[in-house]
Amino acid sequence: MIDPRLTSLARNLVRQSVSLRRGEHLLIETFDCPDEVAVALVAEARAVGGHPHVELRRTRVMRALNNGALDDQLKAWSAIDLARMKRMNCYIAIRGADNVNEMSGVSGQQMQRVAALYQKPVHLDYRVNHTRWCVLRWPSPSMAQLAQKSTEDFEDFYFNVCCLDYRRMGKAASALVKRMQRTDRVHIKGPGANDLRFSIKNIGVVPCCGDRNIPDGEVYTAPIRDSVEGVVHYNAATNYNGNTFEDVRLEFKRGKIVKCSARSDTDKLEAIFNTDEGARYIGEFAIGFNPHILEPMKDTLFDEKIAGSFHFTPGNCYKEASNGNKSRIHWDMVCIQRPEYGGGTISFDGEVIRRDGMFVVSDLKPLNPSNLLRQQ
Repeated sequence: MIDPRLTSLARNLVRQSVSLRRGEHLLIETFDCPDEVAVALVAEARAVGGHPHVELRRTRVMRALNNGALDDQLKAWSAIDLARMKRMNCYIAIRGADNVNEMSGVSGQQMQRVAALYQKPVHLDYRVNHTRWCVLRWPSPSMAQLAQKSTEDFEDFYFNVCCLDYRRMGKAASALVKRMQRTDRVHIKGPGANDLRFSIKNIGVVPCCGDRNIPDGEVYTAPIRDSVEGVVHYNAATNYNGNTFEDVRLEFKRGKIVKCSARSDTDKLEAIFNTDEGARYIGEFAIGFNPHILEPMKDTLFDEKIAGSFHFTPGNCYKEASNGNKSRIHWDMVCIQRPEYGGGTISFDGEVIRRDGMFVVSDLKPLNPSNLLRQQ
């Protein structure tokens, strides 16, 4: 018997997140997930008259493929999957992880090759820009460990987060969208050396309230590429290609990362930012406000939505909020500004709109956790 919470999640994903319509094709990719996940999505896709297609993947197998893949194999793999993606109207990926560090030990150079020859053409260039898509995690024991919860408690947390009423969140987020659309200068301050200044003038602004990622809860844009000045110190640990980085500090001049450091593995950090020219520029600035997500767990899809956080993303920009930056990487790194993490402020054109993780202007207060939870 399928968990009724999974049935509810599948309904939300198919009918709301990607809005599958009769006669349209949906590609479902699952990674380290029970078969019931794909079965529930297939059933829901058929219920609305769509055509489901399924790819079941295992991260251990993916590691074996990635680790030894030469250019010819990656190009063939990319061509096959790109041809299929071009037949799809919608895409849903549910990514479990029996071992979140499965790709650890695969060289950075090899992962860059996979990103350039497979991920970029299939996903960054086509899927992101030409399909209605949604990506989410699956509550595996490995993820429960990262969250420092029991498997049962993490499953309850996961379904609470993923089955939030995102339509209501979207209404509350509309005021933040309007403010960002009319903003020129952004100033972020925090403890230590945290002091960032940049412009978002005339860059697109996109609300994310259940239509692309689950869990959701952010509004994003991008800085004008060469406008970023100052220092950001991320206080949430981050995982990139199986490697964990903590206390990442970036210094910017004229938009470019000119210095970087981490608690350890600074050489690996430098190598990532040397992937290509665009890797040293910012492709996204976003403000997170999911009321259920309060602590980092080294999983980007959750951490970037933390209430009272922002993320400042080196690498490729999104088409809807383009500042012209192109890269093979897109690395969402998170800073939390709630008091227990040191606090901080975000100002738009000289006006503080959020202090210590709480929105302080009247039109944005509905996005504070107590108000979003009260709406449920």
